[in-house]
Amino acid sequence: MAAAPVWSVDPRTGKQREQVAVEATAQGVDEAVRAAHAVRGALADRTVRAAFLRTAADRLQGAKDRLVELADAETALGPVRLTGELARTCYQLRAFADLVDEGAYLDVVINHPDDTATPPIPDLRRYKVPLGVVAVYSASNFPFAFSVAGGDTASALAAGCPVVVKSHPDHPGLSEQVAAELRAAAAEHGIPEGVVGLVHGFEAGVELVEHPLVAAAGFTGSVRGGRALFDAAAARPVPIPFHGELGSLNPVVITEAAAAERAEAIGTGLAGSMTLGVGQFCVKPGLVLAPKGAAGDRLLKSLTEAVADVDAGVLLDHRMRDNFLAGVTERAALPGVEAPVAAGEGDEHSVRPGFLTVPADKLAVEGGAHELLLEECFGPLTVVARYEDDTEVRALLARLPGNLTATVHLSEAEAAGEGRGAEILAELTPLAGRVLVNGWPTGVAVAPAQHHGGPYPATTSTSTSVGGTAIERWLRPVAYQGAPEALLPPELRDDNPLGLPRRFNGLLER
Repeated sequence: MAAAPVWSVDPRTGKQREQVAVEATAQGVDEAVRAAHAVRGALADRTVRAAFLRTAADRLQGAKDRLVELADAETALGPVRLTGELARTCYQLRAFADLVDEGAYLDVVINHPDDTATPPIPDLRRYKVPLGVVAVYSASNFPFAFSVAGGDTASALAAGCPVVVKSHPDHPGLSEQVAAELRAAAAEHGIPEGVVGLVHGFEAGVELVEHPLVAAAGFTGSVRGGRALFDAAAARPVPIPFHGELGSLNPVVITEAAAAERAEAIGTGLAGSMTLGVGQFCVKPGLVLAPKGAAGDRLLKSLTEAVADVDAGVLLDHRMRDNFLAGVTERAALPGVEAPVAAGEGDEHSVRPGFLTVPADKLAVEGGAHELLLEECFGPLTVVARYEDDTEVRALLARLPGNLTATVHLSEAEAAGEGRGAEILAELTPLAGRVLVNGWPTGVAVAPAQHHGGPYPATTSTSTSVGGTAIERWLRPVAYQGAPEALLPPELRDDNPLGLPRRFNGLLER
């Protein structure tokens, strides 16, 4: 039986553009994984690895016009958004190259023997080594930054791990082109092209996570799909780490004092954040706790005017469009739910943004009909829960699952330490990996201190997929005890021939 064709599809029309590949068979997946496994040694030299990452960034930047045009044709995200995303992707590759050069991520620790300690300490030397082949599952909504050359791939390669990427069906043509650029960059440094494998198809994704030579996996997508792969990774004869980003409501709390102080600005800011990228950001604010009363009414008026002024947009594919419309309809039909701006169909290919309001006390009932409002609706929709007092805020926050972000908008006085600001911050901290004050969660900076992750179901691990510490997902520590100096890897020798930052007999050396 012939392998199924993989088509590039225009989301603006729903029509097929061209065939770009075929779905990988079990044999194809096996070949890609074995090819990646066979070239692990080609990434052992940190200098070569860093140069490869920088060349990959240069090649992607050099192909910008062609890649952005193709990405827009397959995602309808627009040249401006995609150009910025590609720049972020290139920056991220270079940032990991710098991290590899620095070497601190190896976490080198050396202890010489100490017979006076209780118990005595033998000669111990510890650092981190790469896990092996990493399976990367591309996201639909970030065709550059969370796809073939995105954060999972960049951090895995930086760790010294070859990758096999399962492309997303929404941008298969772009995936092929980006993979070709990465392989060409590898070839410039004598690294075999098997270091970056690419497979297409649903079954290929299942085969990939179950392959015995795959050592870890990174995923960005839905709760349903991510949980299925997570369970498969755990059910293997040899379970593997599965770092999945699955879904997030990203709650926002607006205090009554903040609403009284700047209702209009908050309403406008919320509209911009929830509709950014047609609401297809993983950190879109999907649930907003806003006060009842005059200040809350002003905020809703501002939000209504701003959202009503946003044009209809095209979602990444028609399946997502159908799911969004069904989700809006089901939520809007719940008792007590109102739609000041009704989300729904634009034309036959687009959707209009909107928002719903509901009394907060209706969401505090476990197992009630309004439970659906506490689930992410992917697209340009948010739910505004109107609360009477702080008791209702606490009750609702106590019901929320894990999230990528949680936000609070405070007044100037509350931000200065008056009132309940610190208390709310403490209540939000257990809910999310990134807690914002007087900002909006859309926009995830690529920075050393960034954390893009959160309690389940936001992610399946405590790690981040953005920022330098994302490299830690693909490494494991190993300690050598009593090993003769001549047998040790150079990273662990006393004379430190590689000039690595390390902790030597309890003292931090740089």
